[in-house]
Amino acid sequence: MSTPAYSISSRLSLRANFSWTFVGNVVYAGCQWGMLVVLAKLGSPEMVGQFALGLAIAVPVMAFATLKTRLVQATDAKREYLFGDYLGLRLITTALALLVIAGVVLVSGYRLETALVILAIGVAKTFESISDVFYGLLQQRERMDRVAKSLMIRGVLSLLALSVGVYLTGSVFWGVVILAIAWASVLIGYDIRSGALMLSNLTPGEGDRRAVVRPRWEVRTLVRLAWLALPLGIVVTLDALRTSIPRYFVAQYLGEYGLGIFAPMAYLKKAGNTVIIALGLSACPRLAKYYAARNGLAFRTLLLKLVGISVLVGGAAVLVSIVAGREILTLLYRPEYAQHQDVFVMLMVAAGIDFIATFLDYGMTAARYFRVQVPLLAVVTGTAALACLWLVPPYGLRGAAMAVIIATLVRLSGSLVIVLYALRALHRHTTKDEHHSVKMGKAQPALTSQARSSSHESYRHD
Repeated sequence: MSTPAYSISSRLSLRANFSWTFVGNVVYAGCQWGMLVVLAKLGSPEMVGQFALGLAIAVPVMAFATLKTRLVQATDAKREYLFGDYLGLRLITTALALLVIAGVVLVSGYRLETALVILAIGVAKTFESISDVFYGLLQQRERMDRVAKSLMIRGVLSLLALSVGVYLTGSVFWGVVILAIAWASVLIGYDIRSGALMLSNLTPGEGDRRAVVRPRWEVRTLVRLAWLALPLGIVVTLDALRTSIPRYFVAQYLGEYGLGIFAPMAYLKKAGNTVIIALGLSACPRLAKYYAARNGLAFRTLLLKLVGISVLVGGAAVLVSIVAGREILTLLYRPEYAQHQDVFVMLMVAAGIDFIATFLDYGMTAARYFRVQVPLLAVVTGTAALACLWLVPPYGLRGAAMAVIIATLVRLSGSLVIVLYALRALHRHTTKDEHHSVKMGKAQPALTSQARSSSHESYRHD
């Protein structure tokens, strides 16, 4: 049989997938930040505030709509659900999310221009959400190169579309409309094509009916899939709210101008976060293997190394913000941003704490402590809301930054407690196994040295 001229069925190596993921995320995050820079340079803080408010409203709603099914899809090794099931569920939840965003706009009383910006961002996020289903398929087949290429294309087009739209019209709304068209073009022209190519290269026996890029509408299957993914949807929504809540309060008490100052400074955390997430994603499988093998020493050692890296990255961010914060804010944005260097420094302190908490979260995930993350993030989100309510009205932007620090400290404390509990549980299980091994050794004194060696090897590999 001749080999087809083009095939994407073969998976990439772990190193290649990591490299593509890192590069794709760096380029995409840089372009997303570049959009805020463009708005700050071409427009005004009010325009930046409109855009940031639209993201703060649309992102948590769309985050819940995803139900984090990409992770479920990528880890569906037994193929319990078809691609059409994931696509069908995502189309339903995304449509509902867009209706929720429209409802929020109607009842919130925003002025017309701001309301239109929020709706336009919601539409753009709809296309992004559908692309995410195809990313899940590609991730499942270990072809992160195509995911990374899509992110890079979408990132560059996003920056160009928003820049051209704002420059030509002087309006954030039309800039976001062109942005939404760009994201729809990437979905139709690249992501759907990648999905079709991947499904056409299925291994023998999977069935021709699966090689079709269309949704499936089996109600029982969709309900079962939604119920499976619901906890992850709650977690990702709470995490998005944790970031958005300070922006809600800033917009409420300081207006779009204040939010336009606050959001770009807070977004600079993304630079360090890209490194932290890439390291965490690459280390998480190894942490999981150590924990499953009950190798507490290796688990603890690797986690401490990761925490040490986060301390260095966070410390560097704080130091740079103290030494050159004014110059950086003036260069990247405009001189009025430099007047709030103290807020910038506080936000970098919060970022440094958050980097540590992020690695601890990867430790929790590696130890399979999933459900406890829901109440933890609920507490963190509630703390953020209460701290903002208490601090933003009297202290303004400084109060919002202090609230972010407080919420991040709660997250760090909770994550640390859970990781320590996981390590203690691991120690108890290991000690119990050792005692059991000793008893078995006493009960069977005739066991040969070769058998003991074999038994020890079996235990160690378990």
